[in-house]
Amino acid sequence: MSKLFSRFTIGGLNLTNRIVIAPMCQYSARDGEATDWHLIHLGQLALSGAGLLIVEATAVTPEGRITPADLGLYSDSTESALAQVIKRVKAYSDIPFAIQLSHAGRKGSSAAPWEGGALLSPSEGGWPTLAPSAIPHAQGETPPLVLDRDGLARIRQAFVDSARRADRIGFDAIELHAAHGYLLHQFLSPLSNRREDEYGGSIENRMRFPLEIFDAVRQVVSPDKPVGMRLSASDWVEGGWCVEQSVQFAKALEARGGAFIHVSSGGVSSLQQIPIAPGYQIGFAERIRASVGMPVIGVGLITEPEQAEDVIASGQADLVAIARAILFEPHWPWRAAAALGAQVKAPKQYWRSQPRELKQLFGDVRIAQR
Repeated sequence: MSKLFSRFTIGGLNLTNRIVIAPMCQYSARDGEATDWHLIHLGQLALSGAGLLIVEATAVTPEGRITPADLGLYSDSTESALAQVIKRVKAYSDIPFAIQLSHAGRKGSSAAPWEGGALLSPSEGGWPTLAPSAIPHAQGETPPLVLDRDGLARIRQAFVDSARRADRIGFDAIELHAAHGYLLHQFLSPLSNRREDEYGGSIENRMRFPLEIFDAVRQVVSPDKPVGMRLSASDWVEGGWCVEQSVQFAKALEARGGAFIHVSSGGVSSLQQIPIAPGYQIGFAERIRASVGMPVIGVGLITEPEQAEDVIASGQADLVAIARAILFEPHWPWRAAAALGAQVKAPKQYWRSQPRELKQLFGDVRIAQR
């Protein structure tokens, strides 16, 4: 039997298989509000047969957006717009939905990737960015404003408020974004955090704010809903955040009731040197999984079913997240099930599509012919 297509539980959330659709920014919101693009995009992915779908990085404040077109969950209007999308998609799919709550920090106020991704000036629609220290992400960029104690409290409360909104909308889980160089990662990494107060210096101090955010969110979300984090396990820069520090963070997260950790890497420095190759981040997931008991999600250029199966079967991770591969091939789990001799959920409207030689792919389905 395929391990990839075996059932799994995260907290109280039951998944039909170990395939997770990773959060992928669409840069298609309007003033933070979800649009018809999100309905089309998420509706398509909700029919994929994956075990869990995580909605893209969703800003907890307007200045926490990466770009002016980022999705947000920080007002009644952004909540209403996203609620309508999720409600309409859930009417046709029972896939569990998680949401990734995020603050971009110094990487905010940027152009969309297809517009170059550069930092935007106020005249271009940008805004002042915030960070633990006044260190720009890239040479030549305007330094961010340093968060003071009141600023930290405002952002902490913003995560709490957005988590409450996500809970009301009906999301089944929450992932806090502490990866890819965004604000919580900026606090963790010594490359971006040069503070001299209790939020900087030692690893215990640098972990403090991300863990405070987790504690605050965990307290207000329904007890049956898992709350976890996405983490960059390495900065890929000498002297930066590394996998051994990630193990320490994962242990602290688990001790506080963390339901899962989603292991990625990079993003905090333009000096990073990432050796891109199939499964290049899975070793980090394996190292962390050996140190904690909570579920670990592995991600990183996993494109083939056999590759994903091996990650689960060998114990490197508990689940695998698929990102760009599923954008290119929205029914990737169907192909994986066919390749691994497994079954996958599919909407009844598509039952007739299974090839004759794969007649059990969607289970024991019988279609009357006319």
